[in-house]
Amino acid sequence: MSTSSTVLSEEQFLCSVCLDVFTDPVSIPCGHNFCKVCIREYWNTTALCQCPLCKDTFNTRPDLKTNTTLREVADHFKRMKVRERGQMIQERLLKVKEIKLSVELSQRDAEREIAGSVEVFTALVRSIERSQGEVIEEVEEKQKAAERKAEGLIEELEQEITELLRRGTELDHLHQNSPSPIKDWSEISVHRDLHVGTVRRARSQLEEMLHNEMEKLCNAELKMIRQWSVDVTLDPDTAHPKLIVSENRKQVSFGDKGQILPDLPKRFDMYLSVLGKEGFSSGRFYFEVQVRGKIEWQVGVARESIIRKGPKVKSPDARLWALYMKGENKYEIKDTPPIPLFLSQKPQKVGVFVDYKEGQISFYDVENMSHIYSFTGCTFTEKLYPYLNPCNNSEGPNSAPLVISPVNHID
Repeated sequence: MSTSSTVLSEEQFLCSVCLDVFTDPVSIPCGHNFCKVCIREYWNTTALCQCPLCKDTFNTRPDLKTNTTLREVADHFKRMKVRERGQMIQERLLKVKEIKLSVELSQRDAEREIAGSVEVFTALVRSIERSQGEVIEEVEEKQKAAERKAEGLIEELEQEITELLRRGTELDHLHQNSPSPIKDWSEISVHRDLHVGTVRRARSQLEEMLHNEMEKLCNAELKMIRQWSVDVTLDPDTAHPKLIVSENRKQVSFGDKGQILPDLPKRFDMYLSVLGKEGFSSGRFYFEVQVRGKIEWQVGVARESIIRKGPKVKSPDARLWALYMKGENKYEIKDTPPIPLFLSQKPQKVGVFVDYKEGQISFYDVENMSHIYSFTGCTFTEKLYPYLNPCNNSEGPNSAPLVISPVNHID
């Protein structure tokens, strides 16, 4: 019975008069089927006794008998449609709950971000106000000290002027008594204090404070985006023949000697690269790669259509977005042209976050809790894959592997 209802189309269960599923279906001599009530009412409104579909005319009204087989099939179809409708309602109710929950979680994330930003900017404003007060106080204190010194010097000078005037009226005594020594004022002055050092120290303190607050903000940001962490495994079929992929497919290193491997269309043959097994074409995803012990590496994401054969490709125009360390403390972002980076600390673990819909790719220094760089405003139209390149030994010993690290959701 269920087989019949799935093979037959929905139209075959509809009465052509009421356009609804058959109720108490009957068959008339021409072979067409109608609801018993529908065909009786139709004949009651027409002068001829004919079929509403094919217009065959009958001399006398046919004796209407219920088509029990069709009724059973129609009843089963009705039950099936009721279940489907109920299932569709349930699916939509669940989707409503999902959307509401998504909005609620988004609201919570927004509130956390607002609270975090308010905390950072409030602290910055307080620090700026405090630093401004300290600078003003220090400058004013120096000015007062300079004024006190000047007043002392003026008082001393005025005393000497009085003494010199007194002596002028006693010239006769100059020949008889030795005059007291007179102070040499040629090298004495009150210097103008530029207060440059005071402002510079205040600025340095603010920069340090800003760095600390941004670190806190980045810490909160990393905690939030880690909820989209994915379990990345590498695809050996994409790996360059000189790369060694571990058995658990979590590590890749440069092997120097090329392996004899099938020349698959998706295998890199010029670039020392390997892609993740799974690609992503929607939503958000995040993963972390340990780069400890290496002096050259590339980590990022690539489009499925990245050029894998022939000349090396290094920029987003070549369907690649990557962070590149190319020697001790030399970093750049693959762009056109490449963007040099100056990192105060050497990353030991790099986090990569992708928001497919928003067109954003961000890189983080995980252990130092700092943001490195973000591509924004990108347009993605195909799958994106985690991309790793352990590089060779051209910059020096570089045999340490790149390691896909499990994401810590607690820190």
